[in-house]
Amino acid sequence: MQPFRKKESMELLVDKNVKNTSEMSVSSSGQTIGEYAPRTYPQVIKYMGSKAQILDFIGEGLSAVSARGRPLVDLFAGACAITAGFGDRFKVVSNDIQEYSSVIASTYLKRAESIGNFDLVALASVIAERNISELPATMHYPAISTLAAFNKIEKNNRSLLLKEFDTSHHLFTRIYSGTWWSAEQCIWIDAIRQVLDGLYKDGRILKADFNFGLTCLLHAMAYTSQGTGHYAQYRDAKTIDGMADINKYRRTSVPVIFRRKFDSLLAWHSKHVIDLDHELVALDYRKCLEKIEKSVVYADPPYAFVHYSRFYHAMETLVRYDYPELQFMKDSVVKGRYRVDRHQSPFCIKTQVHGAFVDMFEGVKDSKSDLLLSYSNTGMIDIEELIELASRTFGRGYRVWFEEMDHLHMTMGRSKDRSRKVMESLIIAKKR
Repeated sequence: MQPFRKKESMELLVDKNVKNTSEMSVSSSGQTIGEYAPRTYPQVIKYMGSKAQILDFIGEGLSAVSARGRPLVDLFAGACAITAGFGDRFKVVSNDIQEYSSVIASTYLKRAESIGNFDLVALASVIAERNISELPATMHYPAISTLAAFNKIEKNNRSLLLKEFDTSHHLFTRIYSGTWWSAEQCIWIDAIRQVLDGLYKDGRILKADFNFGLTCLLHAMAYTSQGTGHYAQYRDAKTIDGMADINKYRRTSVPVIFRRKFDSLLAWHSKHVIDLDHELVALDYRKCLEKIEKSVVYADPPYAFVHYSRFYHAMETLVRYDYPELQFMKDSVVKGRYRVDRHQSPFCIKTQVHGAFVDMFEGVKDSKSDLLLSYSNTGMIDIEELIELASRTFGRGYRVWFEEMDHLHMTMGRSKDRSRKVMESLIIAKKR
């Protein structure tokens, strides 16, 4: 990872003449950067724009504002890289308007004491095997198939969207069969969710346990999906090679992937999670900022015109499990199976992004907090314009500067390139 790349006109953040036998860098504030080194943690889902690879860079920013002793507010937590990386050093307020984020954050921040007492796969297998046995033979995927026969099976799976069910947990089986997952995989997802709901309702597990299990299920979803890592649109089998690749995922076992992640994540979790009175929040960023005390706010808002809710709506639906109304176009459900109520971020709307940043800066300023803002040269606002906007909004009571580094931004297949080199900027606003 490259260190801070400074503009010549900016103050030096790190004194390069300092020698330290502990091999920790020392910031201009006198704080050792080693104090802010992130912990190693297991990632659980595939996520566009994840900051997991630049946590050392973020740690240097935390050192620059002498963050120790104040809460760290992860304002747009997403897949929780910041929450996970620094959850052993700070009280973290992990916020994201998407509820799946707080579920993942819980796994990194809150102790799950009871979930390891249960074999969730064994409990779910009773439900799943019964429901799978009731599927018509025409919905199962053989190892070898012609392209025409395979697409017929796909169509048969998708026909479950029109079926009436009399079971309590059939959301994925109905909505998503034949899309990113097969009907059999969806049955397993529903069954594991049913087991978690039952254990939680009966008081045999607590909320942190429930969230831990749900996080493992989000992982199993991600790594059995036939998509590219997100859920904007599923792939169609148009060629023999494409069919073979899709079928590889169709035949991947949800319970095997779930159990493998459950065991490894629980081993890490039991050794590394300490509850420092962390908070899990699912609010609009403006509402979150209204509630915080003097903190260090880390903000990683969306950079582009695409809404994250378009790519991760299926995760939100698993967490909420609310049988949502789906979007229609020309009397048909849209291919993406999007929720009607999916969130639209002002940071992704050209006419609203300027005001969205002003609101964020004002919210940070009102709480007398410091700000670390991640942004890139591919954002909706030019980086120089954004820095000028921050300086003007914060005013003379703050010192505003920025740092840069090269970074590979993961596109998760939404473009022809799997990753794209961007200039990652960290805009820092420190109260004087």
